[in-house]
Amino acid sequence: MPNSPTYLGSVQDVQGATISIALDKETVSGLAFIDGHGYRIGQIGSFVRISIGFTDLFGIVSQVGAGAVPETLAKIDPYGHRWLKVQLVGEGQRSSGFKRGISQYPTIGDEAHLVTEQDLTRIYGRSDSPNLIRVGNLASAESIPALIDIDRLIARHSAVVGTTGSGKSTTVASLLASLSDPGQYPSARIIVLDIHGEYQTALSDRATIFRVNANEARGEQQLFIPYWALSFDELIRVTPFRGLGDADRAAMIEKIKQLKLDSLQEQARNGVCADTMTVDSPIPFSIHRLWYELYRHVCSTHTAQGASQSNDTEAIEMGQDGQPMRGNIMRVIPPRFRPITSGGPNRVYLSSSPLNIRRQIMATEALLRDTRYNFLFRPGPWCPNPTFQNLNSQPNQDLDVLIRAWVGGDKPITILDLSGVPVSILMDLIGALIRLLFDALFWARYIPEGGRTRPLLFVLEEAHAYLNAGNEGAASIATRRIVKEGRKYGLGAMIVSQRPSEIDPTILSQCGTMFAMRLANAIDRSHVTGTVSDNLEGLFNMLPTLRTGEAIVVGEAVHLPLRALIDEPSRNRLPDSHDPKIFDPEKNSGWNRLKQPEDYARVLERWRSENPRNINDSGDN
Repeated sequence: MPNSPTYLGSVQDVQGATISIALDKETVSGLAFIDGHGYRIGQIGSFVRISIGFTDLFGIVSQVGAGAVPETLAKIDPYGHRWLKVQLVGEGQRSSGFKRGISQYPTIGDEAHLVTEQDLTRIYGRSDSPNLIRVGNLASAESIPALIDIDRLIARHSAVVGTTGSGKSTTVASLLASLSDPGQYPSARIIVLDIHGEYQTALSDRATIFRVNANEARGEQQLFIPYWALSFDELIRVTPFRGLGDADRAAMIEKIKQLKLDSLQEQARNGVCADTMTVDSPIPFSIHRLWYELYRHVCSTHTAQGASQSNDTEAIEMGQDGQPMRGNIMRVIPPRFRPITSGGPNRVYLSSSPLNIRRQIMATEALLRDTRYNFLFRPGPWCPNPTFQNLNSQPNQDLDVLIRAWVGGDKPITILDLSGVPVSILMDLIGALIRLLFDALFWARYIPEGGRTRPLLFVLEEAHAYLNAGNEGAASIATRRIVKEGRKYGLGAMIVSQRPSEIDPTILSQCGTMFAMRLANAIDRSHVTGTVSDNLEGLFNMLPTLRTGEAIVVGEAVHLPLRALIDEPSRNRLPDSHDPKIFDPEKNSGWNRLKQPEDYARVLERWRSENPRNINDSGDN
């Protein structure tokens, strides 16, 4: 009714889900107080309720002022009324809850009312609901908590986007802290792929951290990724055998299959036998033995025995001790062969192997000696150690121990800190990790350890670096598989990026919930707007002016799109992504502090160790 304190005006124009409301001349502008609570009238992003019988329609204000005047009235009376343009988003019965979608539309003259705290509670749900988690407060009504449906957040995937400095990493840390609450979700399991090492301090009490250069004194564990757990295509992407011709590729497949078959005959593995094994089966084999035998096959020389070559032997040089110089498999020392000679009954000739992979073999030799790749090619207890006496040596542990450490540990969050991984293989390795865990939980979906019984959330930080549009790398392929199929198998993804315009549109469009933080770039805003189903362009026009830590949340995990102030974690839970201070009033850092003696030997030590937190320096934070 017009004399109601919540009355705003009446509906004067209806175009589908877009309606125009003329504010009543008695309606105050600015701030109104109802039952002791303050409400802002005419704010973009605020809510409007339109009563139609026993049904209430709810909409969001997307435009205010003369620009919201219907076109038919714009020339006649452009400034005679104050106007609101509203996007209808849902409805609810007086005696029941709220649901998205519109079953009927308003007519001319229907009353529009301010949405009160009681209405907002009815729309967004109660904070004590078991499937809802609090992430902050509504920006328009700070007494109302911003609640997220955990089922839809994880199963239907999500994205957190925002420019640098908008509070994106802090928002992710706050979300993960809520999702990993041991009192509410004791069996939560979350994998964070952290390529810059930002989340260790934020989640140290709830996360197990795996790093390439682990500092055990800080509770970190060594990150090992067994190369033999990778598929054939993934393996050749991280070795010099990428881009082989068809014949050489087929030969490599057969060679690796034979090594896996030899390993399987040495030690049986549950679930696979010689008849069902493929080149992609996660069966241990030695890449050092593979290199050694390929070297002998392609690079060896042979001594001709008379006219026939059927009994020719390898021309291995003899050492000073009178023993053949056969090299060392695990130390990556190749055998020494006698040089080629041009004639004579015992002439020495090069191997006649049809494989054209000599250059790749030499590059693999250097790769296996490079200690930066030890986490992959010498993966601790998962590394076979063949000798000439035991070529089929088996690793001490199988993959079940590794998978348990990653997704079945005592803490709900596992951070795979990839900051020490060489950049040349980082993107391919991310894809391999995602695919490995996807396959493990996909095939285990009907047992308690699988994803359907105990879902898994992937958090992909700095996603624009490896999920960019047009990229057919391993990471993009594996992530597309999760966002398209993961829902059915209990696998969810949270995409985190500062440049949504660079992310594959297929991946971004599959994210059912969007946390859009401050975005100044028009191209980025257009990509975000294009991925949401609601007609809320006006709401997204606010993105450049959002405050730090403020987000527009739209999608399946919220009943209605909301503008929220995300709860900031406590100081000990802040991610290591804050901006350094140029001027620090406390004078303990920045340009204004007094010049102090500095030890650049420590700088060199960190650089050489590729570890920013060295155990030998107790002053590190």
